[in-house]
Amino acid sequence: MRCAILGFVAGAAFLQTRPALPDPWHLLACALAAFVLLLALRGPLRAACAGGLLGFCWAAFLAHAALSHELPKADEGRDIQLIGTIANLPHDFGEGVRFHLDVETALTAAAQVPPKLALSWYGAPSGASTIRPGARWRLTVRLQRPHGNANPYGFDYEAWLLGQGVRATGYVRPNGDNRRLDAFVPTPSNLVERSRDALRARIMEALGGKPYAPVIVALVIGDQRGIEQADWDIFNRTGVSHLVAISGLHITMIAGLAAWAAASLWRRSFFTRAQLPLLLPTQKVAALAGATAALLYVLLAGFGVPAQRTLYMLSVVALALWCGRLASVSHVLCLALGLVVVLDPWCLLWPGFWLSFGAVGVILFAGVGRIARQEQGWRGALRLAARTQYAVTLGLVPVTLLLFAQVSLIGPLANAVAIPVVSFVVTPLALAGSLLPAPLSAPVLLLAHLAIEALAAVLGWLAALPHAVWSAPSPPPWLFLLALGGTAWMLAPRGWPHRWVGAVSWLPLFALLPTHPPPGQFRVTAFDVGQGMALLVETERHRLLYDTGPQYAATQNGATRVLLPYLRARGIHRLDGMIVSHSDVDHASGALTLLEALRVDWMASSLAPGHPAVRKAQSGHRRCVAGQRWEWDGVAFEMLQPDEASYADPGLKANARSCTLRISAHGRAILLAADIEAAQEAQLLASAPDRLRADVLLAPHHGSGTSSTPAFLAAVQPSIGVFQVGHRNRYKHPKKQVYERYGELGIRRLRTDRSGALVFDFGEGAEDIAVSAYRREQARYWHGR
Repeated sequence: MRCAILGFVAGAAFLQTRPALPDPWHLLACALAAFVLLLALRGPLRAACAGGLLGFCWAAFLAHAALSHELPKADEGRDIQLIGTIANLPHDFGEGVRFHLDVETALTAAAQVPPKLALSWYGAPSGASTIRPGARWRLTVRLQRPHGNANPYGFDYEAWLLGQGVRATGYVRPNGDNRRLDAFVPTPSNLVERSRDALRARIMEALGGKPYAPVIVALVIGDQRGIEQADWDIFNRTGVSHLVAISGLHITMIAGLAAWAAASLWRRSFFTRAQLPLLLPTQKVAALAGATAALLYVLLAGFGVPAQRTLYMLSVVALALWCGRLASVSHVLCLALGLVVVLDPWCLLWPGFWLSFGAVGVILFAGVGRIARQEQGWRGALRLAARTQYAVTLGLVPVTLLLFAQVSLIGPLANAVAIPVVSFVVTPLALAGSLLPAPLSAPVLLLAHLAIEALAAVLGWLAALPHAVWSAPSPPPWLFLLALGGTAWMLAPRGWPHRWVGAVSWLPLFALLPTHPPPGQFRVTAFDVGQGMALLVETERHRLLYDTGPQYAATQNGATRVLLPYLRARGIHRLDGMIVSHSDVDHASGALTLLEALRVDWMASSLAPGHPAVRKAQSGHRRCVAGQRWEWDGVAFEMLQPDEASYADPGLKANARSCTLRISAHGRAILLAADIEAAQEAQLLASAPDRLRADVLLAPHHGSGTSSTPAFLAAVQPSIGVFQVGHRNRYKHPKKQVYERYGELGIRRLRTDRSGALVFDFGEGAEDIAVSAYRREQARYWHGR
């Protein structure tokens, strides 16, 4: 059975790497092949192969079903009136509210709307207090098909939407007909979500805006969206982020308390003479009570993967006890693994799945002949806890480096402090405070907040230590497997020879260095940041960032969402230079974040002296001025605009001062023109016509109608034009006539909204420039392109 389940998981995981789904006939053939294997072969190989085919078919079947609900392209961008119920906890993000809507009826004629939508309501009435789960609304919405930024090492928003069952996103249009029809529609899922909403409201009201109130909410109902990014940075650096959630330990604790209470009362027949244990054994009642409590808690927790894993394991143990059959721990874990993947094959795409099951698997493996021994007394319990933490810390190092490109060195110490505080102090107090009646709830919740506040102060001090985190580039598959094998060698049972030798496999993992272009060549990565600009230029020993992307939300910008995850995964922790072309928010929003997170040797920009990024850079800041030149590793950099006189003109728009940079080597060049317009293009034609020629042109002002004049394009003579634009952006960039102008001149047109991140390798000689597009190189069936 275990081999079949592992094969099933492998088959489902393989499907998630496919660029397209197999057709129904191929799925039928796979299912028949699985049946033949079951008949023709024997042993573990038969079970694993048959399970793999069935896992592939099952995941493909669910994917076909999920993708069948598609928003027609004709319905994109038009007003549609519909009726639906709010399906989850709304999230107040300051400017409005985000929520999922289960569609009941589309009132607009001929509109075909998917059954579940992800909506934003800007300026929603009274915020999230009015928009509550289970409420039925009539709304006018404007929708689009699922789309997210596509970058290496980035979050795949489209895959996440597919796993959530959401096949269209959009926003609520301001309309007098928007109104609530029913306060609550009674269904089991709505009842669960309304209960979670009520608990969140109680906690937030009792804590009255305390800084760690969102952490208390996360521990009670699993809603982590309110936690500040700065707090997440501390939790990640100290390796305790797994505690700021409904973890398996918390669920097991609640189930154990429920089982103990039920067993105590049942054994005493609820203090009557009914002799209930004679009717049903106390152990069975305790198992049922524990499993029921775990189910209720997991439902309130949002049904995440760690919570599901614990629930299924407890349920299997309870079922085995009721049936009078002993279940081995490995069987229990495999059954939980199979159930999670059967219900949600897309969970395989997320780090939480691998960390959750990986941690339990490490404990089981390391426990053979070591941790599983009986430990007596409190000293034995401490030794057992220390050995378990040691095993988990070592066992997850390769996985953590693969997923996050960093390992918390301070994690074991931080967890030794945080686990007892969160598990045995904060969580029980938070649960009790959220359930107690009003006069008693506030003091208990305040006590829980006081404990988490004290813990956060300790974690903040630990996170600030200079070597709290070890970072390295995300390893290639072969190196990861080598380190995984060495880790298994280190954690092998007693008697295994020379277990310390396993540590040798980690040396190449930690010594891995970022890749770089060969001498005299350079690489440019144009990120898919939406409606904005951000490009990384790499030479043999230097790196330059040109622009830093747009602002997405109050605490989310191009740096936090795209640039920093990419740089960390590549093992890049220092930039030799950063150019912020001008002050528009779609170019400069991530600058301050990058200066705070990385070492940047110098920054050049046309920003005003009072700009926060300029103040942060201090003496490392310089103005962009035409004529600036430097050379890195045989690659020439030249600033073509703006001229010094432009800074003295207060009436000049920020676009007109865009830092225009030309990069060249071996006769190949790229021109980064930011947001210059026709007037600045004319100035360049007059002042530097012989230095405009470039093979690749970053389309000025995202392909706006005010730029890319015929004369300018004729002078540059690019073979490739790059348009960094947002999907269905409100500016309608690139403009149709400009986009067609590039095509009429024979220029190859590349758009980040369609291709994802673009990488250009400028080699030596006259060969073509190597271009790779992320959506083409990493095509997946849910991308729909």
